Amino acid sequence: MTTELTVLTLAALLQIVQIGLFSFTAQGQVGSKYAAGPRDEKREITGVAGRLQRAMTNHFEGLILFGIAAVVISVSDQSTLVTQLCAHAYLISRILYVPAYAQGLTPWRSLIWFVGFGATIVMLIAALL
Repeated sequence: MTTELTVLTLAALLQIVQIGLFSFTAQGQVGSKYAAGPRDEKREITGVAGRLQRAMTNHFEGLILFGIAAVVISVSDQSTLVTQLCAHAYLISRILYVPAYAQGLTPWRSLIWFVGFGATIVMLIAALL
């Protein structure tokens, strides 16, 4: 398996961790009865739980583009040191993004996000060259 696909797998596992963190904190806010129910009435998730939810959603969005980049690079046999470093930069930035967002660290969370997004862009461009 290429480095890019390994990192994609690790990024998917990170997403699972993020789902767990959000679920745990949100359930603490809305209660287990509401969390286990049909949730017909919307309850706003706020504070750290809300920020963890937004970080999780943001990673779903980023994971789509990174997944495309990792698969295209791997399937087309274009893995290079640059694309491997970009894949690692993506994963490290996504790991750092979770606590940065949860703690509301501005502008750092945006800078961390940009590293991962930029790494994904470089991988996509590398796939075309």
